[in-house]
Amino acid sequence: MEILKIVGLGLVVTILVVIIKQQRPELAIQLSIVAGVVIFSMMLGKINSVVTLMHELAQKSSISILYLGTILKIVGVAYIAEFGAQVCRDAGEGTIAAKIEFAAKVIVIVLAVPIIVAVFDSLLKLLP
Repeated sequence: MEILKIVGLGLVVTILVVIIKQQRPELAIQLSIVAGVVIFSMMLGKINSVVTLMHELAQKSSISILYLGTILKIVGVAYIAEFGAQVCRDAGEGTIAAKIEFAAKVIVIVLAVPIIVAVFDSLLKLLP
């Protein structure tokens, strides 16, 4: 199972980071970032298959590709922001992590505006 590889990698890197952090904290942070990138890259195939499936479902149900693209961008922003914020927290920079999360929330609401407008337009068409 793939999750066992990921958890194993995470545990090994965590042990190494704890050991290295005492003498070389900058190296420990770099090792932690590299492990995060490796785990993320291991998931790219899964992410691609989900995106492909969602695209096929959108075509079958006649949902505009514009909306699907917007939703995927929102999900991407959320995941990337979470990853960046966690890296900042690991480095002891909680305030920067909070700013990344704030920026992600603003970007998400900006990306969601066209969908919100479309929902309101649909509601207005239903009302007499």
